Amino acid sequence: MIDRPTTPRITPVDLGAPDVDPELTAILEGALTHDGSPLNIFGALGRHPKLLKRFNLLGGFLLNKGLLPPREREIVILRIGWKAQAVYEFGQHTVIGQRVGLSDAEIAAITQDPDEHAWSSDDRALLTLADELAEHDCVSDETWELLSTRWTEPELVELLVVAGFYRLVSGFLNSAGVQLDDGVPGFPT
Repeated sequence: MIDRPTTPRITPVDLGAPDVDPELTAILEGALTHDGSPLNIFGALGRHPKLLKRFNLLGGFLLNKGLLPPREREIVILRIGWKAQAVYEFGQHTVIGQRVGLSDAEIAAITQDPDEHAWSSDDRALLTLADELAEHDCVSDETWELLSTRWTEPELVELLVVAGFYRLVSGFLNSAGVQLDDGVPGFPT
């Protein structure tokens, strides 16, 4: 595995700087914040305002308006973040996962072999989906069959897009050296 940067490669936008575009300020002020400042991911993406605006549309849809139950969505996102070793992704979604009902034990188990935890068959299928996409960029017939007994076709589409979107996000975070926001946990110990 390639070492992850320990400092930002892309410096987050400083909203207090005099040359910040007003449109970017409006976008960042509407983004998720920590103590009044945009999360580091949005500050880094703010270096490309047009992309940030569209990124927020898709990401916001997946997190707030999608078909998937939040707990199951977070299982997929956390497993993708773990497989990519994206500590920022995993940390932010640990907080979200806790909010939507994942226990600390379940979040820790997401970092382990699924056989080491008493996952339901539906949860295990979600972990396998994430693993197969992370390793092969394709879900196996066996896993697809398991998933399709629980999820409708629109939900299956969303599961694939969630996993793919957060793989993209994980690669961005790792490569750009986006650092954890204050107070956000890293990987479980």
